[in-house]
Amino acid sequence: MRDSRPSLSARTAANLQALAVYGERRVLVMLLLGFAAGLPFLLIFDTLSVWLRQSGLSLQSISIFALATLSYALKFVWAPVIDRVRLPVLDALLGPRRSWMLLTQLVVILGLWLIAGSDPQLQLWKVGALAALVGFAGATQDIVIDAWRIEAVDESRHGAMAAAYQWGYRIAMIVAGAVPLLLAEAFSWQVSYAVMAAMMCVGVAGSLLAPREVAIRPPAAALSQLPARPAVEALEWALRLAIILVAALLMGSGLTGNAVLLQDILLRAGATQEFGETLLALWRSIPTGVYLQVFAVLAGLGMLALACRPIPGVQTRPGEHLSRAYGAPLRNFFTRFGGRLGGLILALICLYRLSDFVLNLMGPFYLDLGFTLSEIAQVRKIFGVVALIGGVAVGGYCVARFGVLKTMLFGVFASPFSNLVFLWLTTQGPQVWALYVSISIDNLATGFAGTALIAYMSSLTSAGFTATQYALFSSLYALLGKLVASQSGRIVEGAARSADAGGLPSAFMPLLGGLPPQSLAGGAEVAGVSAAALGAGYMSFFLYSFGLGIVAITLAFLVVRGTVPGGSGLAREPAGPESVAGKPAPTTEQAPTTEKAPTTEQVPSGVRA
Repeated sequence: MRDSRPSLSARTAANLQALAVYGERRVLVMLLLGFAAGLPFLLIFDTLSVWLRQSGLSLQSISIFALATLSYALKFVWAPVIDRVRLPVLDALLGPRRSWMLLTQLVVILGLWLIAGSDPQLQLWKVGALAALVGFAGATQDIVIDAWRIEAVDESRHGAMAAAYQWGYRIAMIVAGAVPLLLAEAFSWQVSYAVMAAMMCVGVAGSLLAPREVAIRPPAAALSQLPARPAVEALEWALRLAIILVAALLMGSGLTGNAVLLQDILLRAGATQEFGETLLALWRSIPTGVYLQVFAVLAGLGMLALACRPIPGVQTRPGEHLSRAYGAPLRNFFTRFGGRLGGLILALICLYRLSDFVLNLMGPFYLDLGFTLSEIAQVRKIFGVVALIGGVAVGGYCVARFGVLKTMLFGVFASPFSNLVFLWLTTQGPQVWALYVSISIDNLATGFAGTALIAYMSSLTSAGFTATQYALFSSLYALLGKLVASQSGRIVEGAARSADAGGLPSAFMPLLGGLPPQSLAGGAEVAGVSAAALGAGYMSFFLYSFGLGIVAITLAFLVVRGTVPGGSGLAREPAGPESVAGKPAPTTEQAPTTEKAPTTEQVPSGVRA
């Protein structure tokens, strides 16, 4: 009987072809664009706070500057503008995505340059306004880069593009976190930020070197039949935009966990100082604050939906514009996947990384085990980053080699199963070699799962709505993780007390008999339990995180069963250019308008049209 498996030479050729994507022009350009995306974020989120502190500002004043990054949490609010608006002159020269990229990068450069020419002690509000401008331009740049990353290649290259983006972003984070401090110490903060402004030219080079994607417009809105009523429409626009701004304030305060701006606006609106301070205290508390934050996000989404909803029984131009700008991407998504499968996909996106998000106690866990700060820094911040980058690379390779759906399935297994290594680490105590092994496995899995999820979310978007749909996915997928992660400490300490009382977690206590006396002792004293019970609490928590991953695994199989015809046959990937990951091609009514047919130079074979 003839063996139907591919020959060794065929498998080798397929492996080499999967690796070859990392040498392609688009992937190398993505490395530059990833650097440009990461640089402004850390410069205004973290590095600027060091400059402000050295300038003698209070911590309260500095904390307000964290709101400059609010734009990154709200990208989906103005993403429809990026999908629909074409820039004069630049659009004809560069295409829709690259023109927006170049414009936002020039604004970031200008903002950083003007910050470099400012003195925070004398011009604090100017620096704050410029930081907000850089944050808005940087977040908008992220929207456009994500859209170009998805539209410029076929599905098999989504993983490599996601990997290159993450590499570039990580490099930028290292550069933005260290180089400005060194320059400020050697010269001045003004010189430091001027150099950072110049380094954004890396992103400009990426925009100019990037191949031009296919220019695709969302379906045209036929509003010519509606009579124009300028005065009434101006009033309606003002009301709707006011509701959108309030919605953005609530969602941003919830997604960032920072209610300083909300407090300030309420105080200006007439609220008492006592009310404002109480709100801020509740917002920062755990777990009450997390519940408030999630409620604020949901309330903001409801207000956004209300602002975009047409007036019942009355057709107006503002209502039609906003309904189509925000509603069309969602309708397109559920039209292609259906209500049941679409709901499962959104649930999977929310749960995919949940087993990772709940591990927000790893720093205290390492300290409780008995590791020193230098050991933790050496393994996590240096070796761990290398392992993470390796996992990202493997994820990109698997997307090219096995397709998006298979890689998504591999990734959904990676996160929860890698968490089990911490069960073993708990029994080893402060052994540095064991920490190396654990961090290596966990970070490899994290990098792989992150790339798999990015590639999968990219495959879910539809031509013409790419920016809006992906911005929505990426803004909301961590929301459930924030809510569940708020309970991590309670679960560990609750399981520890149960172990001391002879409950189920006590089954782990015999495994911890070989730990040195100082291991877990400090944390146990704070928690009011025995050292062995605290170890059992941590082990129960890691098993709990594994259980959360099992839910995601179940959802992933349900999604794959609904996505692939017949419920099986993953080998049918990759889908054709009109059908991504098994989803049907758009109908004539759904199809966006293609302004320019792709040429061989513009887009590789198999790109979505």
